[in-house]
Amino acid sequence: MDSLGWKAQIGIVVPSTNTIVQPECEALRPAGVTNHVSRAHIRERKISGEKEYMEHVAAMRAGIGDAIDRVMTSQPQHLVMGIALEAFWGGVEGAAKLEKELSERSGVGVSMGSNATRAALEAFGARRIAVLTPHQPRGDEMVRLFLEEAGFEIVRLKSLRCASPRAIAQVKAEDVRAAYAELDGDNVDALLQVGTNLAGMAVAAEVEKTVGKPVLSMNVITYWHALRALGIEDPIAGYGRILEEF
Repeated sequence: MDSLGWKAQIGIVVPSTNTIVQPECEALRPAGVTNHVSRAHIRERKISGEKEYMEHVAAMRAGIGDAIDRVMTSQPQHLVMGIALEAFWGGVEGAAKLEKELSERSGVGVSMGSNATRAALEAFGARRIAVLTPHQPRGDEMVRLFLEEAGFEIVRLKSLRCASPRAIAQVKAEDVRAAYAELDGDNVDALLQVGTNLAGMAVAAEVEKTVGKPVLSMNVITYWHALRALGIEDPIAGYGRILEEF
């Protein structure tokens, strides 16, 4: 611990192109907790097909280890992996394997999109879900695989199919809001937004008040998972029920 992070210090690993995780997690930070970001180097590129998409995934995967090593020199007590797509890759088994590898490398507990999503949906007792993603088809396939293997029914899935890593961060709030309107329905228990570079935190909290069901944004639930894993139970108002009630 240190003089500012007297409750906890959280290490956060993100792709170098990601501009959303850091400010969203900073807004969620309670007093006595400090965030420390490390970036896995990838380049901005157009993703117009399967070959480019898999090259992008491989670059992210290659940079994670070094980014963890760098941030762990600040001695955080927990690690957030702000790279959501890797967290879902390979279904439940693949996610568990990745979590184990990252925890062993860092020496601390790890919160990532897959384990945070599962915990948040289970907290609400939600089984039938609608999912918003920024991904290309292969990424959507991995998200669907994990969620279905974890026991959730995907009623609807909408992909924004962003053309590059940076394009994800440029999606406007009104487009996210419109996507939720398409996804919602009486046969849905919860709405879920994946993709850590998609600025979804504020819109999710807003929509949740109108639809009367949980609306879960990736960075919110991952940071919530990290706080609770550290034993920090502070309710945080304004960013959705998950941080206020659980």
